[in-house]
Amino acid sequence: MQGQLSQKERMLLEDLKKEEDLCVIKYQSYASQAKDPQLSQLFNKLAGEEQKHYSTINQILQSGGQFQPGQQGQGGGQQGQGGGQQGQGQKQSQGGGQMSIASQGMQSGGQMGQAASKINLNQMGTGGSAQQSQDQHMLHDMLSTEKYVSSAYDTGVFESSHPNIRQALQKIQQDEQGHGEQIFQYMNSHGMYQVQ
Repeated sequence: MQGQLSQKERMLLEDLKKEEDLCVIKYQSYASQAKDPQLSQLFNKLAGEEQKHYSTINQILQSGGQFQPGQQGQGGGQQGQGGGQQGQGQKQSQGGGQMSIASQGMQSGGQMGQAASKINLNQMGTGGSAQQSQDQHMLHDMLSTEKYVSSAYDTGVFESSHPNIRQALQKIQQDEQGHGEQIFQYMNSHGMYQVQ
């Protein structure tokens, strides 16, 4: 079926776009706060990948249901290298000039995006190794975020009547699961997530 997007499809895609924007904001914010340079690099890398997802969803919405698989992920490249600069227009555009809401002043109303821009774990009172504890809080938050976003894509895949769009959403969902795996691997290798 290559018709226009249904109202439900468009609504779900708009929600996914907001989720991707929030992921970019959080990863960039956390990259600037991470005490471990390796973790900061991981967060920056994942921010860039989330920005590509944002661009793909934006392209699907703009295509009105005529999305072609070759369009997704265009204009790649590393994103988030200037972590902590979100919301000020420094973020590079992806996928034909689209920029996330974060780079447009975070106009997400009462959404979590505004709260995410103010995340500052430096002020948290933590026991033990404060630096590792702060990094651990950020990792737990992003692992939970990735679980939620992956489940949102699951719904989007089931609700899409366009084969090309369904394939694009499945690919992004696999990426999100890969992000969760990278976070888990970091946590497990640093003694922050013990498998029982």
